[in-house]
Amino acid sequence: MRILSIETSCDDTCVAILETERQNPKANGPLFKVLSSVVSSQVEIHKKYGGVFPFLAKREHQRNLPIVLKKALKKAGFTINNYQSTINKRIDLIAVTVGPGLEPCLWVGVNFAKELAEKMDLPIVPVDHIEAHILSNFLAMPDPKKQIFPAMCLIVSGGHTQLVLMRDHKKYKLIGETLDDAAGECFDKTARILGLEYPGGLTIAKEAAKFKGGNYKIMTKLPRPMIYQKNYNFSFSGLKTAVLYYLQKMNQKTKKDKLFIIEMCNEIQQSIIDVLVKKTINATKEYNVKSIILGGGVSANEELKNQLRNEATKMNIGFLAPEKSLSTDNAVMIGISAFFNQNKKTKNWKEIKADANLRIA
Repeated sequence: MRILSIETSCDDTCVAILETERQNPKANGPLFKVLSSVVSSQVEIHKKYGGVFPFLAKREHQRNLPIVLKKALKKAGFTINNYQSTINKRIDLIAVTVGPGLEPCLWVGVNFAKELAEKMDLPIVPVDHIEAHILSNFLAMPDPKKQIFPAMCLIVSGGHTQLVLMRDHKKYKLIGETLDDAAGECFDKTARILGLEYPGGLTIAKEAAKFKGGNYKIMTKLPRPMIYQKNYNFSFSGLKTAVLYYLQKMNQKTKKDKLFIIEMCNEIQQSIIDVLVKKTINATKEYNVKSIILGGGVSANEELKNQLRNEATKMNIGFLAPEKSLSTDNAVMIGISAFFNQNKKTKNWKEIKADANLRIA
């Protein structure tokens, strides 16, 4: 089976073509061969806004999708002189993100997928973006001798911070989520306060990696919001405010000091990681899970990945995190999710709708 997948939930225009190598999801060995994966990023366009401007992103998706599709077909070795005919002959299924995400952006991908599917008479599988981040870890099935389920899934991105209990494939229970700013959003906002460029998560991680210990300028630790509360919800707006107030007390010379910026970035990153790890481990113990699954754009943060992996090792449970190319938004994960959700495929194309507030459970 070959799956053509489309992802436009935010500011990345993504198309991928996957070929399934095994029809049985529980079989040993790789499930998929990635024939192509193309991502057209809009980071440079949105930098001056310090974040994604939805209707500008929508316009770029409309412009980029036909181009990205042709590139994906070419990379997969398909003839592209008449790419619609090629899709009709060599693709079995179309997958598209329907939510959650920015609604104007989602609709571009949905409408593009519907037009292709209707012309080619192909079924569509509507895909949940959050589930896709989880399932990006199943590009190749883990060792069948090791138990994965039940698993505790930590989804961390610019728009979402969630803890999801995964009892098995397609069996989810949302046990906690952010009450305000998501972790990725906090990274972006605190980076902006520090005068650093967007995307903030990447910039802060780069600066924090330069930290060598010691105490240069910071005299107190930043807060770890809700870390001791007996629930699995998150709140990062207070951390952003604490950074703002802290900088207001600093003189201009200190604010521009390179060592101060490095230490602040390290402290911001560690504050966020402490909360994420503590809540995840508490949930892991309460629900007695066999593994921890990490997903979402912030899963590209090596420090978060390492600290969470270390905790899982101490507990003698499994740990899954996607490779870096699958951490941020991509269409490969959309194709993987479609494979596990083939029961949702439909040719009633008009029924496929974008849902910006789609929830996994």
